[in-house]
Parts: sequence; structure tokens; C-alpha cells
Amino acid sequence: MISDWLADAKHTVVFTGAGMSTESGLPDFRSANRGLWEQKDPSQVASITALETNPEEFIAFYRKRILGVNEYKPHAGHFILADWEKRGLVQSIITQNVDGFHQQAGSSSVAELHGTLRAVHCQNCGSSFESQAFMDGAEQCPVCSGRLRPSVVLFGEMLPEAPFDMAVDEAMNATLFIVLGSSLSVSPANQFPLIAKDNGARLVIINREPTPFDEYADAVIHDRNIGDVLSEWDEQLKRC
Repeated sequence: MISDWLADAKHTVVFTGAGMSTESGLPDFRSANRGLWEQKDPSQVASITALETNPEEFIAFYRKRILGVNEYKPHAGHFILADWEKRGLVQSIITQNVDGFHQQAGSSSVAELHGTLRAVHCQNCGSSFESQAFMDGAEQCPVCSGRLRPSVVLFGEMLPEAPFDMAVDEAMNATLFIVLGSSLSVSPANQFPLIAKDNGARLVIINREPTPFDEYADAVIHDRNIGDVLSEWDEQLKRC
């Protein structure tokens, strides 16, 4: 029983992808009919090139994304993970998501590999501000008049060093590594489950569809809502 693994693990790390957020209603990039790929090609409008050469479309795209995130909220699964952190059952979360739902639910040890839509920063001086300023029409940095942009990783940019280093350390130290809602198709983020497995961790994967790394996992769950699975585990833990 996976809840027993949770109870016994010395260092549990959770890795979340788009499937964690879509259960809150938030569309991802690739979902048929609703995904952002269906509306705009993010590689064209959400890139470092677009920021520099087509700022109007770039700003419009990201204002729509921030507005979309603000319309949704964490689901039960986010709150369960936050509670598990407080109870010492989960040590950290590595996420590919940029919605900030984990922090909203109360998680504090979160490595945001792709940044966050909850903040913007100056492309020139790096000064950081809440994203609401961007939504209110601000496009220039009040410190140096540089261009403001969301604090997310754009197409053509490297992953931020600090969250990446944290993720590597957490994966190496994990004794239980749980993947929630990731297709594990995006590199280098998809290497963290393998790093954990190579360092002796048990690997659990929960995703709607099969992933390329299912064969390496100690347990795999398909076609289930993440929130439902976590709720079941939580009930089992409370009965222990």
C-alpha cells in the first residue's frame, strides 16, 4: 500500500506537472480544444524573441494567462500535500507549473522549475513586483524603465539555477519520489524521477496517460483524478 510507503519514507519528494493544475480547471498547453496550443503557438508568442520583437502580442498573451490563473484556485490535492508537509510526510515539491497553487494551498518548500505567473520582473535590472502591477497596465520598470515581463521561463531560456539545484538535491535525497500529473516528456525536468530512482528511491507515477518512465516505477496509476487518489491515501494514513 502506497500510504505505508509514505508513512515509512524518510524523505518524500513530490513532482507535479500540468495534470495537477488541470484538475483545478486551468487549461494546459496541449489539451485538445482547451489547451493554449489550440489558441496560440506559445513557442512563438511566449518566447524571448517575442518579448524583444513583438512585445504587444507577448504582453497580451501573458495578461490573458495571468487573468486565467486568477480565475482558478488550488484543489483538494494541493491542500493535502500542504498538510503532509506540515505533518512531516512530504519534505518538498518540485513543480513544472507556474500558477502558484502549491504556495496558495500552504506548501512552503517548492522548487518552481519554470518560474511563476504570480510575479513579474524587469528584464533589465531584475527588480521583482507582484503580477497585479502588470495586469494594471504597467509595462516599464519603476526602478530603471526597463521592460517588465512575467517571472516564468520563456521558450529559448534556461531553467532558473536555484530551483533547478534544489530539485537535483531533493531528487538525490529522496527515499520516495511521487510524480503527479506529468507526462515526463519535457527535458531536463523529466530526469528528476530517474535521479531519485538511481539513488535508491521508490518511484510512484500518477498520470492520466502512460509515461515513458512507467517501466521504472514501483507503482503506476492511470486514469484517476490526482485529488481522489491523494484523498484516499490521506484517509489511509489517518487510520494508521
